[in-house]
Amino acid sequence: MSLNSRAIAALGAVVVVGAATVGTSVAIAAGQTEHISHRATLTVGNSSIVADPLCWNAGSPLTDDQQQKCQEDATKALRDGTLPTSDVVGSDRVGVGVSPNVADTGWWAFTNGGSSNQGGRYTLFSAAKGPTWSGAQSANKVLNSSGKTVVTVVEGDPNQEAPIAVWYFQLKTEGNSSDNG
Repeated sequence: MSLNSRAIAALGAVVVVGAATVGTSVAIAAGQTEHISHRATLTVGNSSIVADPLCWNAGSPLTDDQQQKCQEDATKALRDGTLPTSDVVGSDRVGVGVSPNVADTGWWAFTNGGSSNQGGRYTLFSAAKGPTWSGAQSANKVLNSSGKTVVTVVEGDPNQEAPIAVWYFQLKTEGNSSDNG
């Protein structure tokens, strides 16, 4: 992957929100419809959630200002509980899919869960072009201990420094009594 470490850091920038962390998000501009063909799907067990990107710049790479706004909006969305959310148990399998046009550009996906030797982050799908499905991973591997895990899906050409689109989903561990993010 050719993305520089600063761009990767911007994508993976985390904001501590209670016990959880989250990456980036941008509000979709009013009246903008081109993103409709840009979809990501989170599959947990036998259920799926399909979402439009939270970060979107009409198919062009996000500017530094847009990435900053992403961080602010993502923090608010997590706090307000407006991220697409799926309940999960440790025995579930978790996977991510993207539209073919997203796969043609290139994409990757990760969670803010995982063991400490993974830096507290678990890669669901490494940067690649072509495939539309990450494969299913054991939920026990991808979850964090807070009970609320954020899944980040990024569309981006590996030869570009900035993302083109970013999606966020939240995995809420069933049986976790924490209602605050």
